[in-house]
Amino acid sequence: MTLEDFGYNSFFEEQKNRLGLDAFSVARVISEHREGYKVKNTNGEYFAKVTGKQIFSAVSREDYPAVGDWVVITEIDNEHAVIQSVLPRVTIMKRKHGDKNRTGEKNDIQIIATNIDIAFVIESVDRDYNLNRFERYFAIAENSGVKPAIILNKIDIISKEELDEKMIQLRNRFSSTDIIVTSIVSNEGLDNLRNYITKGKTYCFLGSSGVGKSSLINKLIGENTIKTGDISSYSGRGKHVTTARQMYFLENGGIVIDNPGIREVGMADVGQGIDTFFDEITDLALGCKYKDCTHVHESGCEVISAVNSGKLDKEKYSNYINLKKESEFYEMNDFEKREKDRQFGKFIKRAKKDLKELEN
Repeated sequence: MTLEDFGYNSFFEEQKNRLGLDAFSVARVISEHREGYKVKNTNGEYFAKVTGKQIFSAVSREDYPAVGDWVVITEIDNEHAVIQSVLPRVTIMKRKHGDKNRTGEKNDIQIIATNIDIAFVIESVDRDYNLNRFERYFAIAENSGVKPAIILNKIDIISKEELDEKMIQLRNRFSSTDIIVTSIVSNEGLDNLRNYITKGKTYCFLGSSGVGKSSLINKLIGENTIKTGDISSYSGRGKHVTTARQMYFLENGGIVIDNPGIREVGMADVGQGIDTFFDEITDLALGCKYKDCTHVHESGCEVISAVNSGKLDKEKYSNYINLKKESEFYEMNDFEKREKDRQFGKFIKRAKKDLKELEN
């Protein structure tokens, strides 16, 4: 195999030379572990760690390697290497979340993957099916410059009529997005998925636990490489079997990344991605009476007018407003967030006081 088979191209080569790193070997990060990273190049796979200098100079999570990154390395032996630097990224997908890291501190940003060409957003046709959740993932993808595509999985558990109805919903809401329907039980749609994945391109699989991401990748690989789990009969939710991001290389030359299930998709600095994905609303906003129109209550708002006339889908509009508010709150600095919370607290106190006076 060549580096190009791993996704390397002229962009990364130019960046490597520009930074004066042409004396080093390059490798791609294929998985991340507690104490380091697994990287791969034409010589093999290595367990690699970053240098102390990188740790000292890092100011955020984005300064560390992530799955999908191209890094320059020094090979210590046949199994170990040191990561000297991370090459500039073409794309970086990230989300906001409130989980705690190993030190007990809350992480604001989680990197999903880097240097992705297409993000497969996967939902199953049962309890997981939700059009608004698709839009959350799409906003993250669009903000990263990554093309989103839909995989509707487990179609074997519903009738043809139910599937046709869901396809109408998806095409009405996401007319310009590619949609692939699949079933690992009947193997329906798997050939379409294989044909969609092309040599040298990197595809990221995103979705909640239990939608079948790992099972689909197992089918693409042709073996049960990834451990999968059953849906909980109590909660109807999938179990987090995939615990770390992992890159796999398919026989046809495609590159896929499996991700742990994401139950809540937090908006991480994706204002531009929301505007790009909801371009229909962005175009309508150009005709609003006020330049700073929030599209919530203003007179002369073209967006509200389109909703009232039925030209714009109400559910799509509502989801757009919610995502914009969430993104704007994230972009505030800490002082602005505290002030907003303080004003909200005062509003609640006033409301309670007014309610008490009315009762008396």
